[in-house]
Amino acid sequence: MGFPGTWMTESESTVYRVVPKCACSTIGQIMYYSDHGEFYGGDIHDASSGIHKWAIDKSQPLIEANVKNHSSYTFTCVRNPYTRILSSFFDKICGIQRNGKRYRGNLVPLLTQKYGIEVEGDFDQIKSFRRFLLFARDTIRWRKPMDPDIHWSAMSGHVSTFIVNGGTYDKIIFTEKFNAGMQGVLDNMNPKHQIDLKTIPRFNESEGHGPKRAHPIEDYFDDLSMHLVYEMYKRDFDIFKYDFENPANKMPVAEVDLKEVHKKLGV
Repeated sequence: MGFPGTWMTESESTVYRVVPKCACSTIGQIMYYSDHGEFYGGDIHDASSGIHKWAIDKSQPLIEANVKNHSSYTFTCVRNPYTRILSSFFDKICGIQRNGKRYRGNLVPLLTQKYGIEVEGDFDQIKSFRRFLLFARDTIRWRKPMDPDIHWSAMSGHVSTFIVNGGTYDKIIFTEKFNAGMQGVLDNMNPKHQIDLKTIPRFNESEGHGPKRAHPIEDYFDDLSMHLVYEMYKRDFDIFKYDFENPANKMPVAEVDLKEVHKKLGV
């Protein structure tokens, strides 16, 4: 199976396991800048040179050798499950993608037909989001009406494949504490070009795709919604130390225990 979703700087200064909707655009641009002294001119997800990716055939043997030998400082980034699934809804379901089309073509019409989700005009965001949660749960639990999408499948699943196939993490950083966590990575990777995290732009490639969130995060989650979120992301809350009981608290409640991560996600 190899190491899908894994990126590595060309200099092999660091290895990163991408977790969608967890600052991956900004992290990729930092990795690119650290080697080249400039940011990639476009969405880093489109870059086919200047950075190694598992999706690029010629990068695979280099990534595999590095990961299996644990030659470089290796990290990933996680995010509160409540804010992550909400972001996925506004970006992927409500938004127009950078190709000018809806995400995955016929997905939104399917959701409108089967789940009554509305995304046009001045729609009821809370009502539509809660219906989207039912759909996301169906994809994760029963793989119907489709397999779960990478943007709302559990973070622990993304993080796990890297460990199961022979990788080891040195650090797991929080999106909510990004500068502190990413500085720790930079301190360990010895970049060719130094980066000031306080001044670099945030490359939120999904921003502007969809409507603005009209309500506080906690308003989107009633008791049933919280139950659905827990059903999908129980392991994410537990392992990555987020507060399930209070959707308004987006901050982690403790540091990630790397030994626990490798033990529980490595099987």
